[in-house]
Amino acid sequence: MNIFAFLKNNKHRWWALPLILPVVLLPVLSVANTFTQLGDGIVALYYLPLSFLLSLMMFFGPGALPGIVLSLFIRYYPSVGMFETVAGVLHFIVPLVLSWGGYRVFAPRRNMTAYGDVRLMAQRIFWQAFCPATLFLVLFQFAVYLGVYESRQSLAGLNPLNIRTLINYQALLVSGLTGVPLSYLLIRLIRHPRYLKSLVSQIRTQIDKKVTLAEFLIWAIALGGLLSLLLLPMNENSSIFTTNYTLSLLMPVMLWGAMRFGYKLISIIWIPILLVSIHYFYRYIPVNQGYDIQLAITSSSYLVFSFVVIYMSMLATRQRAVNKRARRLALLDPVLHMPNLRALSRALAKKPWSALCLLRVPELEILGRNYGVLLRIQYKQQLAQWINGTLQPNEQVYHLTGCDMAVRLNAESHQQRIETLDEHIKQFRFVWDGMPLQPQVGVSYCYVRSPVNHLYLVLGELGVVADLSLSSNHPENLQQRGAVHMQRSLKDKVAVMSRLQRALDNNAFTLLVQPVRGLRGDSYHEVLLRMTDVNGLLISPEQFLPIAQEFGLSSRVDLWVLEHTLRFLAAHRERLPGQRFAINLAPSTVCRVQFPLEVSRLLVKYAIEPWQLIFEVTECSTFCNAEQGLHILRQLQKMGVRIAIDDFGTGYASYARLKSVDADILKIDGDFIRNIVNNSLDYQIVASICHLARMKKMLVVAEYVETEEIRSAVHALGIDYVQGYLIGRPAPLESLLEAEASTADA
Repeated sequence: MNIFAFLKNNKHRWWALPLILPVVLLPVLSVANTFTQLGDGIVALYYLPLSFLLSLMMFFGPGALPGIVLSLFIRYYPSVGMFETVAGVLHFIVPLVLSWGGYRVFAPRRNMTAYGDVRLMAQRIFWQAFCPATLFLVLFQFAVYLGVYESRQSLAGLNPLNIRTLINYQALLVSGLTGVPLSYLLIRLIRHPRYLKSLVSQIRTQIDKKVTLAEFLIWAIALGGLLSLLLLPMNENSSIFTTNYTLSLLMPVMLWGAMRFGYKLISIIWIPILLVSIHYFYRYIPVNQGYDIQLAITSSSYLVFSFVVIYMSMLATRQRAVNKRARRLALLDPVLHMPNLRALSRALAKKPWSALCLLRVPELEILGRNYGVLLRIQYKQQLAQWINGTLQPNEQVYHLTGCDMAVRLNAESHQQRIETLDEHIKQFRFVWDGMPLQPQVGVSYCYVRSPVNHLYLVLGELGVVADLSLSSNHPENLQQRGAVHMQRSLKDKVAVMSRLQRALDNNAFTLLVQPVRGLRGDSYHEVLLRMTDVNGLLISPEQFLPIAQEFGLSSRVDLWVLEHTLRFLAAHRERLPGQRFAINLAPSTVCRVQFPLEVSRLLVKYAIEPWQLIFEVTECSTFCNAEQGLHILRQLQKMGVRIAIDDFGTGYASYARLKSVDADILKIDGDFIRNIVNNSLDYQIVASICHLARMKKMLVVAEYVETEEIRSAVHALGIDYVQGYLIGRPAPLESLLEAEASTADA
């Protein structure tokens, strides 16, 4: 047992396979050599030893040289003596070493790669066919000229540039083109017999999937029939099909196979056919006048046919592989390496009925912003792997954009399986950088029938139902929730979004203002935005601003309000000197890097002083991207614009977050002001907020001041500004001009 293990571990040493293989195989493979009489000399039509020894060099490198030298010595010494044997060994070694070394230099990491790669074809043709054949022939002619090869004078002739040399050169070329792959395959099978199984698998992979058994049989019969006609002995009754004309007919048949069956199978079939055709050349080339020209033309046909068949089979195989990979990548997300929406559509089309589930993980968006996109990628990959363990063989998890994933299940018992799937998902644990995370997953599902023509609409409806699942904490059925109602809700959103877009394009918004009065007699106005509906009525911002935020229009809306407010100030600067306006900003606007530049550009354009602007940001919006948001607010303050925190007290950890914000004004949420007279707890909360604001040197604004009692209470607490219906209701922006005119008349 130890001896076998020792031999297996050392079979690549120079004294093992590299020494044994050439000694054993060189006499056997030399049977494929084909020579013929031409005039008073001999020409070669096929010469395999050079290609076989080159393949040994490709496999074993310099370790193959001792075996090559020994095999050549055994082959030639008994017949030609020591001097010619040494010359013959050198004659082989020089082309082999130079060709092997050149190939190693130009393809250092691919020299052991199996044949069939189009990218390496140029290097292999040059270094494994052209270079060794040329060097071998030149050295042979030179040695014969010097009288080294007295026993082989008949192979050269007096003139090196004669037709005999041409035929010999073509024989060496065709031998290198086909003999090296043949020897490579033979050596590889001897080294690793299990490669035969891999070879069969590669052949099956390379065959066109559309090939049928009938097509293969027809091709094999046509090939066998032509080869049989070609090898029939010639006589006085022979037809044109028993001449080298039939050799030309083999070409289109082999091209048919090359385009359909791939390189591996065609090379295994073509090389034996070529060897047999060459070996029995006398069956279809008659010895008559012009025999040398006919032999040269036929020899060139061997070379050209071999090159075309091999190259076309490589090209067709590569093209099929590229198409297969392109089709696979079209159904695969390039980042997550998961099946995508196109793959889901194809899977649904293959089954008459399916259960389609949508998984929504909204917290994944927040986690991705805080910890990077890699977290989102790995979470989806690990969750998909977790779910795949419970699925049947033809079911799969699919990647959707954003924080959604889809699962296609078989229709049988799908409701019970979805409940089981939901429980399995709740057991999933994701660990990121040593920190366990378990975001909630909303699950919605529906029963669909193929074909699903509007898959994106179905997924949109499932997304709405998945939001309900996040609230109910169990899977929600789209059919039970009412698909028509969901679709109508989605259409209403799209309609509002379209109306928003038209209002932006046509300046169809309306601006209102509400006064904010100071305890010391000064005041400013908050700008309020309204949009008109189809009937001309004003729409509250609560109905369209969330949709603007959802569809990414918030920043455009805020810039519209800012520019039209500044335009109003510029147009009436004489009548409204020193007028100040407060403008609300959406979270997406606060986090835009270009926003301070846009504000500066508008202030310069309309010649407005920065102190006339107050930007109100909601407490949570400042922290949509904490570091970036705070940086932008500081830039605005450096410009001279004042910053107000709106609705303070409703956000999470308000006091803790306020420590990192340097705002100028603090607006207390109206929910605390409304009950300040009747609720002592609200009073104490407002008092503590005022105390904190004084420590931060911030002015305080009280909203929802609607009665005299509330105004007295907030004044007693030292609040600087009040706002509410008691002070003034929202009115059109132009009403400020009327109020100024009334004051002037009085």
